[in-house]
Amino acid sequence: MRIRTFFLLLMLTPAVLAEGLPDLGEISQGDFSPVVERRVGEAIMLDIRLHEPTYLDDPEIRGYLNRLGSRLVAQSLEARQDFEFFALRDATLNAFAMPGGYIGVHSGLIVAAQSESELASVLAHEISHVTQHHLARQLNTQSQAQLPMLLSLAVAILASRAHAGGDFAQGALIAGQAAGIQHQLNYSRDFEREADRLGILLLDRAGFDIRGMSSFFERLQKFSRLYENNAPGYLRTHPLTTERIADIENRIRPMPYRQVPDSLDFLLVRAKIRATEGTPQDAVTDFEEQLRERKFTSEIMVRYGLAVSLSRARNFVAAEREVGELRRLKASSPLIESLAADLRKNQNDLAGALKILRPALDRYPQERGLAYALVETLLADGQTQAALRVTVDELQTYPTDAQMQRLQAKTYAALGKRLQQHRSLAEVYVLQGQLMEAIDQLQLAQKADDGNFYEHSQVDARLREIKVRQAEEVKEKKRQ
Repeated sequence: MRIRTFFLLLMLTPAVLAEGLPDLGEISQGDFSPVVERRVGEAIMLDIRLHEPTYLDDPEIRGYLNRLGSRLVAQSLEARQDFEFFALRDATLNAFAMPGGYIGVHSGLIVAAQSESELASVLAHEISHVTQHHLARQLNTQSQAQLPMLLSLAVAILASRAHAGGDFAQGALIAGQAAGIQHQLNYSRDFEREADRLGILLLDRAGFDIRGMSSFFERLQKFSRLYENNAPGYLRTHPLTTERIADIENRIRPMPYRQVPDSLDFLLVRAKIRATEGTPQDAVTDFEEQLRERKFTSEIMVRYGLAVSLSRARNFVAAEREVGELRRLKASSPLIESLAADLRKNQNDLAGALKILRPALDRYPQERGLAYALVETLLADGQTQAALRVTVDELQTYPTDAQMQRLQAKTYAALGKRLQQHRSLAEVYVLQGQLMEAIDQLQLAQKADDGNFYEHSQVDARLREIKVRQAEEVKEKKRQ
């Protein structure tokens, strides 16, 4: 909720008036086009990745959300842009769509979902907000008379973040203004109904239980009635009424019932989130109690959660016993393989970790977490050339993987190849939209004395290309 309010205000603010705001031009003065939407979304995501402490930089959780989201997006007839799904560590029940196809989900909502179809229903709803450009249409209807208030509030919030921990005299005023602005940015009832209707179609086409949407929203409504002054954040940005729930149920009623089992990865991701919250010992106690009292719907989920909790508590031997139980139950998942390898690595058995990671990556080649772990373990074991080969192979398949580019830079550094190290770091910055930083890295690569003529020529060509791109962006911003 905090992130959505803050960044929506930033994108409405002329960059020249507040240092540190994304330099996006006076977007509010013209149409919020798809191109501008994507640029705004990229700027917001960069700030979230670099500065938002609740951003859950976990490749397994991120990978699961993107697989689930992509399954839904593939069924949309109107998805004309890339989507990226990410998680925030926040116990509140919330999810939000940002410009350009970026969709955030609070960890509390993932845990609260009682089935994968319920979680999918929220993502389908948010995807529909994006494909119908609801946020852009909402912003385009904002009165020009409201812009000064939006601007002053954005600058004030930026100042408060810059002076975190200090006194901020206008705190109460800002809080009141923020509530008013957020109310204006809430989706209209028409937009909500449209997102519900299209979301149901996405759920059905993707093979989920469409009744997951009505069950989840009904539970949210009951929660809001019990805690009137502490309603879930999702309800504050997505107004939920009895009429809206009735409309959803009316659309679902004539459709055939479909019983859809939850995927193992859904169960494990929820267990991992629970296992990484609070103190390690509290998490261990919670999962041990569930096992002792047989309070679970999936033994695999609980034993995996206990293994993660024990690993956090650095009781690696006990954690490995739980992994052994998972093997006995014939549980198969990249999350289990990654945990098993991590336990070996934490006990200084790098060979044992590699013995797990190599076949696991062959079995689950799309799992970025396994690829990252393999490179890190090879580097720790001194196998730098093998690590480099993995990064080269992975980047051929996933050229926009900034984390793998970063690991390749780390590998080149271990090999003493300074030119290639700076060149790889430049690509990391390009992927993050930080072109000036990329230019700095390529200029450092030019000065390196360990490259051959061909490598220096590649650096020179890439530097010219990025400088042209950066100059074009500057011209575009000046035109706006």
